[in-house]
Amino acid sequence: MRDIDAVRIVEAVEKLCLKAAFELPGDVYAALARGTRTEKNKRGRNILKILCENARIAKAESLPICQDTGVAVVFVELGEDARVVGSVPYSGASAPAGAKPRGQSRLVVAINEGVRRGYRKGYLRKSVVADPIIRKNTGDNTPAVIHVSIVPGDGLRLVVAPKGFGSENMSRLKMFEPTAGSDTVKDFVVETVTLAGGNPCPPIIVGVGIGGTMEVAALLAKRALLRKVGLNNLAPHLASLEREMLAAVNMTGVGPEGLGGNLTAIAVNVEAAPTHIAGLPVAVNICCHAARHAEKRL
Repeated sequence: MRDIDAVRIVEAVEKLCLKAAFELPGDVYAALARGTRTEKNKRGRNILKILCENARIAKAESLPICQDTGVAVVFVELGEDARVVGSVPYSGASAPAGAKPRGQSRLVVAINEGVRRGYRKGYLRKSVVADPIIRKNTGDNTPAVIHVSIVPGDGLRLVVAPKGFGSENMSRLKMFEPTAGSDTVKDFVVETVTLAGGNPCPPIIVGVGIGGTMEVAALLAKRALLRKVGLNNLAPHLASLEREMLAAVNMTGVGPEGLGGNLTAIAVNVEAAPTHIAGLPVAVNICCHAARHAEKRL
């Protein structure tokens, strides 16, 4: 059994929040840069140049790529032979300094403390409300949305993916009948992108989750956004569907920032899971051009 000190997790998450907010991943930036050469619409090309310049300035001056620094979505892969140990520092306003919130694991408290510190240190916008109806801001962008997977080994992998709601609000889920085929799925994805228009700040990445149950499909779609641009699903039939959907999406004419053009999406990524004989869940999660995420292994 390998021990991982909670303080290391706090420090890692803090740095990842800042890196994700300030630095566009290289594969995403490269895709936008290619678009400045391949976009046929003049206005679209100019927009893509501005987006690239914005990304360069953000990285050089440690400034947010976008003013919506999002909900901190954290994907965790925890080795089955690892455990989180040590006292967890806590600086939230709801408890005395150093106190651990009740009913939460060290891992969860450490991640939230890292988010809290990162968003404060970087002067990042705090966008989380404690209750969806009362809507009082928590003041520190916690709690994070945390997804934990138990994997072989004794390591810990953290991926911080801030998710803005200009794109999140454009997401959809539909429970199709099992007789629906790939063409039906493709039509749903294209319809979703068309209805979204310029709201999610295209060029976008489209994550598509197929199968499982309602919540599994949605999580698959969110995970699909993390895949490197240009990498297709390893399953040939899904890779083919990805290429077909990307072509169809880019024929909608939505274009950069919704102002027309042939580059509406830089990727359509599909993830699939086994499902029930009576259904076909399909979720679409859209990410804006600022497809921010950063990762660290401990």
